[in-house]
Amino acid sequence: EARRLAARMAAPGAAGKTVRVGVVGASGYTGAELVRLLLSHPQAEIAFLSAERSAGKPYAEVYPQFAHVKALPNLVKLEDASYDGVDVVFACLPHAMSHKLVASVPARCKVVDLSADFRLADIPTYEKWYNVPHGAPELQPEAVYGLCELNRAKVATARIVANPGCYPTAAQLPLAPLLSQRLILKEGIIIDAKSGATGAGRAPKEGTLFCEVADGLAPYGIASHRHLPEIEQGLSLAAGEPVMCTFTPHLMPMSRGIEETIYVRTAPGVRAAQLKAALQAQYANDEFVAILDGGAVPATRHVRGSNLCTINVFDDRIDGQAIIISCIDNLVKGASGQAIQNMNIACGLPEHLGLRGAPVFP
Repeated sequence: EARRLAARMAAPGAAGKTVRVGVVGASGYTGAELVRLLLSHPQAEIAFLSAERSAGKPYAEVYPQFAHVKALPNLVKLEDASYDGVDVVFACLPHAMSHKLVASVPARCKVVDLSADFRLADIPTYEKWYNVPHGAPELQPEAVYGLCELNRAKVATARIVANPGCYPTAAQLPLAPLLSQRLILKEGIIIDAKSGATGAGRAPKEGTLFCEVADGLAPYGIASHRHLPEIEQGLSLAAGEPVMCTFTPHLMPMSRGIEETIYVRTAPGVRAAQLKAALQAQYANDEFVAILDGGAVPATRHVRGSNLCTINVFDDRIDGQAIIISCIDNLVKGASGQAIQNMNIACGLPEHLGLRGAPVFP
């Protein structure tokens, strides 16, 4: 029904019309990934690319992989970007910077915000975890959480879409349906997550220097990562009651990818096969969520560069427990790919446009 609703929307992009987009914060990794994906989108046109420190430069000077693309606009300061004829704005800014931007975008434009600024519905929770005042509380009720496969109907009518975080995407896609169907218990959920270094952004940081990342694995944000309240918000909505979980992310010596090993307690008498069958039924018509066959184990190298989330479920040797493996590319399904998927839904376009590229392996 949500797909039919999206197809009927009389929004920019419907009936073959080109959607003109602007990318704010185009010099970061998520901005570059948006550009890469939008170039293969048959109904999208890039109207402007903004980046403060790189303003005035050709985009290929910042990202040489685009040297062959002659039609890309040069980077401009945000104050010089024109919204004339723009249908959708992608906001690729750090947290606490999107509030002001979204408030300034003309109301006729749709916004897909890739920061955390509109993901948490409860403003005090946002202010506690991000340690800043919410800069646009009047807009928060308008924002729709854009986990596409689970919130498609609301995204279809949204003006402001809060694009989910990377870790929350990989966690909620398997866990939310199982909680809502009471196949797993809300207690004792443990999410052991690993991410590539692009999750930290492109700005130079000591912790992401080659010698700091290579040849090792490092946990961080233990019991305090800012994606934790976002995960718990989604799981609580699915369960219909508060859910708390243990979530520990780790930095891996790779550029991109997220793998989550999730430990759950099953409802009495429920085995992994029933969990897997429920996920297969949930996502039977969803192109970008793949429940793997048999004992195949999801791996980051098999989703690299794609908008896929691959999942499988295994019995633990401890009775009453199961192990879920979930993998995504943090820059695609965990950020820019899902943002384009949200744009497609909100603009009444086929959901897959620009996103059917196969994973890059080897």
